[in-house]
Amino acid sequence: MKTITTLLLFIASFAYAQQQDYALTNANLINGIENKVYPNAIVFVKNGKIEKIGKKGDAIASNYTVVDCEGNYLMPGMIDDQVHFREPGMTHKGDMQTESAAAAAGGITSFMDMPNVNPLTVTRAALADKYHMAAGRCTSNYGFYLGATNQNIEEIKALRVGEGAGIKTFMGASTGDMLVDDPETLEQIFAHAPVIVLTHCEDSPTIWANEARAKEVYGDDVPFAEHPKIRSAEACLKSSQLAVDLATRHEALLHVLHLTTAIEMGLFSTAPRTAKRITAEVCVHHLWFEESRYPELGAAIKCNPAIKSAADKDALIEALKTGRIDIIATDHAPHTAEEKARAYFQAPAGLPLVQHAVLTLFELAKQGKFSRELLVEKACHAPADIFGVTERGYVREGWFADLVLVDPNQSHTVTTDNLLSKCAWSPFEGEVFSSSIDTTIVNGEVVYRNGALTGAIAGNALDFTRAR
Repeated sequence: MKTITTLLLFIASFAYAQQQDYALTNANLINGIENKVYPNAIVFVKNGKIEKIGKKGDAIASNYTVVDCEGNYLMPGMIDDQVHFREPGMTHKGDMQTESAAAAAGGITSFMDMPNVNPLTVTRAALADKYHMAAGRCTSNYGFYLGATNQNIEEIKALRVGEGAGIKTFMGASTGDMLVDDPETLEQIFAHAPVIVLTHCEDSPTIWANEARAKEVYGDDVPFAEHPKIRSAEACLKSSQLAVDLATRHEALLHVLHLTTAIEMGLFSTAPRTAKRITAEVCVHHLWFEESRYPELGAAIKCNPAIKSAADKDALIEALKTGRIDIIATDHAPHTAEEKARAYFQAPAGLPLVQHAVLTLFELAKQGKFSRELLVEKACHAPADIFGVTERGYVREGWFADLVLVDPNQSHTVTTDNLLSKCAWSPFEGEVFSSSIDTTIVNGEVVYRNGALTGAIAGNALDFTRAR
């Protein structure tokens, strides 16, 4: 079910006048926060924003370009609060231009990028530099985190609200110089952080002990199936408990990233997110894959924290439905195929995921794991609310026109030929998703349509307003 003539005219109009007024008609508009799909909706876009939301039969002025959505799902663009786009310093893996384009092709209209690059984003000056690098190069909207270290508490204290997306604290042994393992430093971070603190939670001593035991059995030839035993549930729980305790004692804002285990779910509340100061996230690959896939996929699904059991995956899905988990993200982290071809201890952890995140979620919804309304709430609304992103994450009158049209009847097969991340591989290769991304609109501009990027570089810096 593809829009042909009208969308071709629509795209052509953008080539000559980017602020052309238009009306998206016959859309099944998903508004997750109200647990409802609105059939036959019309969304009017003017000057990059949503001017009006109407219904079938409403009058459309002659100055609007009409786009017939043909009953496809229209939703706000996904806001991905956790990506690693590798710039600066590791651009052989990916960069802001290539990875934001892949994100847009996958229905992600905004992203927040992590600080473990080279040089590390651990000063306010380095944070400002990343915003300068992104300007005029990103297909999707962008924000960046300040990273915490054992030495930069004064930079954290000086951070102003809106200067970045939050403060990333690595409480796990996967990030070299960014591992924060000094107890007094952790106390200071949670006591003084002016904005939300995000944590990667894995207990390093537990992991190191598990690695030593694996080497005793296998030597250096550790099979990838050992990864969830090395990066164990116990390692995750011990660190997550510490983060929640610190945030509770200091009344800090805390967001725990990429949760993977059933035993951690008891740490998090089922209260509405507006009533929470501690929130939680799950990533798409932890909802899709399980540890039985390691013999087949090996390093292609090696990530930190590890993909764990089928029971853990089911518990994560249940936690989404009960409200213990607030956000769905990707943790997009590309590495080259050559790097991934190494043995267990040399192969880096991380997967390229932005291009297929929304399709994965729609597939899980089709399987009955959760509703389409819930996926929109967790992937679009919740990140906007929890990070205080201004006028994005919802289809609302007066807000930015960051929109995605999903065709539930047009399948998409993942092949090396249609991958857009610079690393040029995917753990989903060969997967046939039953839905496809028809169109992605960022700030009112069509950036992706029917399998191809349009070339529009429409991304702007995100505005963050949530303070401690």
